[in-house]
Amino acid sequence: MPRLVSIRLAAACALALISILSLSATALAKSSAELRVVGKKGKVLDEGTLALGGKVSIKTSSKATCFGPGTGGSGKKVSLSGSSALGMLGRAASFTAALRPVLLTDHFIDEFGLGLCGIGTSKATSKESWFVKLNHRAQSVGGERVKVHAGDEVLWALGAYPYPDELALSAPAEAQANVPFTVQVLSYDEKGKRKPVSGATVTGASGPTDSSGHATVTLAAPAELIATAKGDIPSPAQAVCLGSGCAAASGAQP
Repeated sequence: MPRLVSIRLAAACALALISILSLSATALAKSSAELRVVGKKGKVLDEGTLALGGKVSIKTSSKATCFGPGTGGSGKKVSLSGSSALGMLGRAASFTAALRPVLLTDHFIDEFGLGLCGIGTSKATSKESWFVKLNHRAQSVGGERVKVHAGDEVLWALGAYPYPDELALSAPAEAQANVPFTVQVLSYDEKGKRKPVSGATVTGASGPTDSSGHATVTLAAPAELIATAKGDIPSPAQAVCLGSGCAAASGAQP
């Protein structure tokens, strides 16, 4: 009898753990957003899911002088909402080396808010500046004033005005090895208007996209697909698994 009780107890604990993990994943999905940071020459510095909420502290820098001589930061720390576009950037920088240092100036804080001059080695110049988009739309206020909600997509990018279009890639999550499948590349302008992109390059594609933004891709191994086009911001990586490997990747039972 004790043996049976132990087995039942272990089973109950396992089920409870599964329930807790499921609830935790659901809670994370309801309190997180996507963050992408694209630096000079279209280099992706970071992309992924980030939890929202709480406070984030960033120290302003005297080196943040992209707005002109004498406009550097005071060196004081500023407290930001973790549910703002700038707060998300600051939080990501705390554990992603490629995003450090974040060069902020508080020189204009009473008039326009905080100014962003640099992220990592990508720094604003007289020709290029940092801009932020929320759900594909450029924002007209400082990043600390851009409120982010669960499920939103935040993009920080360095570019010249008028700012480059942002690419998005539509591809299946699963495919068969050496069997062609179709993908589509779209672009979003500053106002969030979407259109197909012709002439874009996609990982594993047999050629550039056609006039409707479509291309044919064939993979021999799982891959992360990325769409690029001259002058545009590259798309987020789209993972595609192959065959039986898809069940393993998702944790599904055969």
